[in-house]
Amino acid sequence: MSGGIYLIQGDNQLVAMAEKPYDSEALLQELLEKYPNLLGIDHHDQRFNEWLLIKRTGTIPTDDMGMERWSLNHLFLDHQAIPTLVEVQHEGEHRPRREIIGQMLDYAANAVLYWPVESILDQFEINCRRQNRDPEQVFEDFLGENADEEQFWQQVKTNLQAGKIRLIFVADHIPAAMQRVIEFLNKQMDPAEVLAVEIKQYVSLENGLKTLVSNVIGQTAEAQQKKSSTARERRQWDKVSFLMEYAARYGEDEMVLVRELYHWIEAHGDDLYLQWGTGDVYGGFAARLKFPSPLVELFAVGINGTLQIASEGYAASPPFNEEEGWYELRNRFSGIGLALPTNPLERRLPNFQLSTLPDDNALEPVLERFDWVLQQLRAAET
Repeated sequence: MSGGIYLIQGDNQLVAMAEKPYDSEALLQELLEKYPNLLGIDHHDQRFNEWLLIKRTGTIPTDDMGMERWSLNHLFLDHQAIPTLVEVQHEGEHRPRREIIGQMLDYAANAVLYWPVESILDQFEINCRRQNRDPEQVFEDFLGENADEEQFWQQVKTNLQAGKIRLIFVADHIPAAMQRVIEFLNKQMDPAEVLAVEIKQYVSLENGLKTLVSNVIGQTAEAQQKKSSTARERRQWDKVSFLMEYAARYGEDEMVLVRELYHWIEAHGDDLYLQWGTGDVYGGFAARLKFPSPLVELFAVGINGTLQIASEGYAASPPFNEEEGWYELRNRFSGIGLALPTNPLERRLPNFQLSTLPDDNALEPVLERFDWVLQQLRAAET
């Protein structure tokens, strides 16, 4: 036993609490599943639950064919839609430190490359059903009833693709040597974050009271300052900067396609407005609807070279919320490389690389489809 803490009960009685190891790793995992705030990360937002549990004991794809190999203890999302991979160790575990850290880095590398956001969403819904809970209610408890769920899952995808993830090692004791490695990794890795959380258990031998104390390791002032400085430097795009950067990355020919998409949005000024985003990896511009509709965004063009739509918004919008309308939309979009799901309730973010279009003439069928979508949306209003 090492150290101790004291509780003052309601009758002002002082109760000594002594540190006690967990009986098993499974117990610590169960506590995290039930009380995820034990992770102790400061999110500066106490309105709702701090963490959204996606799955306990999940697998991670290791190639683009979806083959799965490793088993992860927990996957959480925080309010910023940052995927948080948690690996739990018991003090009695004798795996070498290098193996534990190396395995977690393997998790991270493969999650960034091969883990589609649709799979994460499916895992979340399956986990909710396993617990006899409504996924919509769980999400509302997490972010509030006015949260934009579609935007949140899109941000999850963006964070994954940008490598903006969090790796957390959890144990009842983090050795000093491992603390130094974690602090070093967290300072060097950006935008990823590497932390450890020590969750010590204290019990009273007199009356069975139990206290859990969390301590976050790795959030040094130097690491936090470095990461916050990077965040402040995210680029705010506009027409000139975006087209110049796009041409530099992908060439003048492909930039012409992007410029045509930009002008098409401008030409539809009665129905659409253009919204610019931020970020050097996935920022860009979006065609947003001016008139009321469940479909807020027609499509988005990213600096990563993709044109993307969100299927959920289309599925909720008349006439596409009817079976006949949905299948007609699927057929039309499939002709331009946007694969909508057969089931409209399935959330997807279909996209294609603009580089797959051989020239600006090949853009015409794409724009014709979106012209047709606007016509259908307008007709459904009358």
